[in-house]
Amino acid sequence: MSRLFVVRSLVLVIYFICPMHVFSQSSSPVEPNFHLLPSPKPDRIILNLSENPLEELGVNWRTDTTVTVSHVEFTIATAGPEFRDHVQSRQAATETLISQQNEEPTIHANYHQVKLDGLKAGRSYVYRVGGGDFWSEWFQFTIPENDHEVNFLYFGDAQNEVVSMFSRVMREAIINLPKMDFTVYAGDLINHESSDFEWGGWFEAGQWIHASIPSMMTPGNHEFSKNPATLTPHWNAQFNLPTNGPKGLEETTYEVNYPELKIISLDGEQIDESVSYREAQMVWLRDILSKNPRKWTVITFHYPVYATAPDRYHDKMIDYIRPILQEFKVDLAIQGHDHAYARGRAFEENGKMDYKKGTVYVVSVAGPKMYEVKADDWMDRKAYGTQTYQWIQVKENVLRFKTYTATGELYDSFELHKDLDGENTLVNMTPLTPERLQSK
Repeated sequence: MSRLFVVRSLVLVIYFICPMHVFSQSSSPVEPNFHLLPSPKPDRIILNLSENPLEELGVNWRTDTTVTVSHVEFTIATAGPEFRDHVQSRQAATETLISQQNEEPTIHANYHQVKLDGLKAGRSYVYRVGGGDFWSEWFQFTIPENDHEVNFLYFGDAQNEVVSMFSRVMREAIINLPKMDFTVYAGDLINHESSDFEWGGWFEAGQWIHASIPSMMTPGNHEFSKNPATLTPHWNAQFNLPTNGPKGLEETTYEVNYPELKIISLDGEQIDESVSYREAQMVWLRDILSKNPRKWTVITFHYPVYATAPDRYHDKMIDYIRPILQEFKVDLAIQGHDHAYARGRAFEENGKMDYKKGTVYVVSVAGPKMYEVKADDWMDRKAYGTQTYQWIQVKENVLRFKTYTATGELYDSFELHKDLDGENTLVNMTPLTPERLQSK
């Protein structure tokens, strides 16, 4: 009998006869989610956009609390393994998060974050995170060329059954489309704001995608506890987003700048719940838009201005945010919350609605939870019971937008053509396939 066989047998015996608390930081039975518990090996690794993503990206990861010092190693990618001889090492900033949700065990974990700076447009880089005997694999990412073209994905709410049902949408998008520069999530990434296992499921659904394609996310109502509305501590611990927004709204209200694209996240829950934070966001948004030299502006927020049924419009977004979008001719608003699909334009002036000009509003859903759809004048295309993902390309004077179903079928498409005066002409390129609507 070999020594290796004896060691393996002993490990199995210990695993099956010992109580689960030996392997976790709780005495609760957590066997189905054992793989989601922290360990010395880094997990939940994610790249996030910075304010200037052609020069800097953020990276975050998690370990258990035995790891108090962790590092990132990164360098320019090469065709062979020789890049390992030229790595830079950066020590991470580390914070401890203690989380507990309902019947879940109390989980102690350390989250580590680093800014990767000094990046150059058009170059590919490799990085890994960890230390000692516990390192991640090497991940690779590419900074876009500084040629005024940007391609990105947009997902509506994932929220429910994220591993089993949302994962196929994300993976189909990666398989079906050209390489994306980044990804936008329009809130409600999970269902229960402080459920560590649900957050673990979100990271599991994306796996290496989160670590290889930078992302930005805006918070939804399911990222907040209630009475009063309080952002889950998981948000700032596990993401590494810009802090260039109003004070107190760091990493929820912020801007990201490419050469010809400004993309902005607004904290819709605080617009809804807090007068002071609402006013702060309005002042900040007006200020950055009044000084915006970029050709294209895209804003993401969770609560939609126009929903997929007239009785689900969001009054505060209409009263406070829509006037700013109209005043500064924001090109595109990408939204979540309303679990269906709709796309169209709307512009109010002197109490009259014009559905042929103004910001293009899109509502989409990537997860399995669905709401009914009711036809409304602002909609050019709509869908019920349809998981989708969206590809947006900004290139020179054209913004191209394509919506695909979870099976990779093109469901909606349009282009915005911008003239020398900054005015947009919308060109509908909608497929001839019927709309997917609920039975009457």
